[in-house]
Amino acid sequence: MHTSDSATDTHCPYCALQCGMRLRPDPGGATVAVEERADFPVNRGALCGKGRTAPAVLSSRVRLTEPLVRTHAGRLEPATWEEALDAVAEGLARTGRTYGPDAVGVFGGGGLTNEKAYALGKFARVALRTSQIDYNGRFCMSSAAAAHQRAFGLDRGLPFPLADIPRTGCVILVGSNLAETMPPALRYLTELKANGGTLIVIDPRRTRTAEQADLHLAPRPGTDLALALGLLHLIVAEGRTDEEFIAARTTGWQEARAAAMAHWPELVERITGVPVPRLREAVAMFCAPESAMVLTARGPEQQSKGTDTVGAWINLCLATGRAGRPLSGYGCLTGQGNGQGGREHGQKADQLPGYRKLTDPAARAHVAEVWGVDPDSLPGPGRSAYELLDALGTDVKALLLMGSNPVVSAPRAAHVEDRIRSLDFLAVADVVLSETAALADVVLPVTQWAEETGTTTNLEGRVLLRRRALTPPPGVRSDLDVLHGLAARLGVEKGFPTEPEEVFEELRRASAGGPADYSGITYARIEAEQGVFWPCPEIPGGPEGSEGPAGSPGTERLFLDRFATDDGRARFVPVTHRDAAEVPDADYPLLLTTGRVVAQYQSGAQTRRVDELNAAAPGPFVELHPRLAARIGAVDGSPLAVTSRRGRAVAPARITDTIRADTVFMPFHWPGEGRANTLTNPALDPTSRMPEFKVCAVRVEPA
Repeated sequence: MHTSDSATDTHCPYCALQCGMRLRPDPGGATVAVEERADFPVNRGALCGKGRTAPAVLSSRVRLTEPLVRTHAGRLEPATWEEALDAVAEGLARTGRTYGPDAVGVFGGGGLTNEKAYALGKFARVALRTSQIDYNGRFCMSSAAAAHQRAFGLDRGLPFPLADIPRTGCVILVGSNLAETMPPALRYLTELKANGGTLIVIDPRRTRTAEQADLHLAPRPGTDLALALGLLHLIVAEGRTDEEFIAARTTGWQEARAAAMAHWPELVERITGVPVPRLREAVAMFCAPESAMVLTARGPEQQSKGTDTVGAWINLCLATGRAGRPLSGYGCLTGQGNGQGGREHGQKADQLPGYRKLTDPAARAHVAEVWGVDPDSLPGPGRSAYELLDALGTDVKALLLMGSNPVVSAPRAAHVEDRIRSLDFLAVADVVLSETAALADVVLPVTQWAEETGTTTNLEGRVLLRRRALTPPPGVRSDLDVLHGLAARLGVEKGFPTEPEEVFEELRRASAGGPADYSGITYARIEAEQGVFWPCPEIPGGPEGSEGPAGSPGTERLFLDRFATDDGRARFVPVTHRDAAEVPDADYPLLLTTGRVVAQYQSGAQTRRVDELNAAAPGPFVELHPRLAARIGAVDGSPLAVTSRRGRAVAPARITDTIRADTVFMPFHWPGEGRANTLTNPALDPTSRMPEFKVCAVRVEPA
């Protein structure tokens, strides 16, 4: 491990909080210590175990330090960088020549910095001329993004800073287990309660977060939409709507009202399993204070009706005047480290930088001018993430993959693994030899968070700067170096710089005037201001005495004056409950839901290489209720087989009364026999193309 001489302020590599931390190398350079940064406003010094142990993955013992190329004998063997880049360029170019540019796919990640996400999208469309690019953020919060766009005209996970949460009167938290997924954020909920506010948690499990709630509602998985509609029905029936706000700042109320009124409380109780008195209690708690918020996470979003489900919760906020006002509103708790910025700058199938639409001629013209290409040369929208993975080996013959591990993280994972194995050519750039990288023809070892500079955008829409604190090992290069080298080999000599700040300066120009306008943000401003909230347009002619143009102050709170729609009004959208894509039957009588545990992260590719984290969470398990355990003869700790229409997983039983008796839970961090995503359903939301990770029909029996 090569180190710089002094401590460096940076941010955690994991979740979308992007907690501030300080890295201090020891004098010998063998280790690096993580120190608190109490001055950073998001986490105020607090770090979870993943953040504290993040430097363990920097060790050459666990990470890749040289390129690997698959030999004719079928083994991955060390190679030089020139050999590896030549092989990747030839594999991609050969496929494009033989089958056409759309036979080459690109798959990115929500952990890539803004600079890398921007460069990857540009690389796909300029160097490869392919439309086939998407990323694993499609699995994270695309349903919330689609609902945001539909209702408000703009998608930013939280339209207000986290600091507003303790100051509101009531929070409804839907399908989020903050205590395990974002532990430092739990303080915002404990401070809310200390200030006299109330917390309602909606989750089929009584999680560590639900234990903090004043009211916990445990609906049947896949019924969150009915629950939201039932609450809105009661709000209307009890005369709790804000008619003045509805008239002044919204459209579409009558249609949305009629849809909600078809979901009377007794019907909603039958669908969700939540008793009517508890529904009435939730309405009273939410409507009593002057201000309130609804926050959703993957629970309601990772469904085949996730966009409509989020829309129903937004309707609840609009009907009660809890949006576009201080200390009120709907927000989504983004999951991945750069889940917000990762979808704003072009690695999503239908988007160009600045959150511009790929189908908008003006957007194409603007970005093409920045890139120095003909707008007509830019391909149109491609397949969404799962659809792209499903097309591998048939329509898409070669794939460049950066920062993702779909062999573990994709739904119907055994099928996705088969599709990946069927490719003519696969190149993976990653920090570690993930389960997906192990299948590649070429593996490129790239730098990680402490070894590179770049920006991320956290769940609040706060653009942050990670500063390089350590020198990477000699055999490791950055993703920007990889794209520069590949583009040159594909005949594009210019346009892919390797310096992050140079890429960011181009990103600023490409995003200027777009919904996610970063043009007024600079590295210097981010450092000086502890992050800058977008949109932040550039203001020509800056303050007197300043050098060059200045940015706006940034937009900490959205929608206080108007929503981002053409007429400035928020849009109600009429939605109606429908069943999950799979419902229990005689063969598969139970429901499976999936999620995370505190000591592991996403597909576990990095955290499963940290001894301390593995000691806390050594492997998968199946959580089930004692009544179900007694019925099937399950014993705590003994192996259980969970079978769906897509496959079978085996993991030890964990018997607990904190889960519904008709539901089992598995964490999704592990490969192999206990891979939860072997079971999950790739049924897609028609708007967001989000797979239905959170609910499928299964049977469970002792293995």
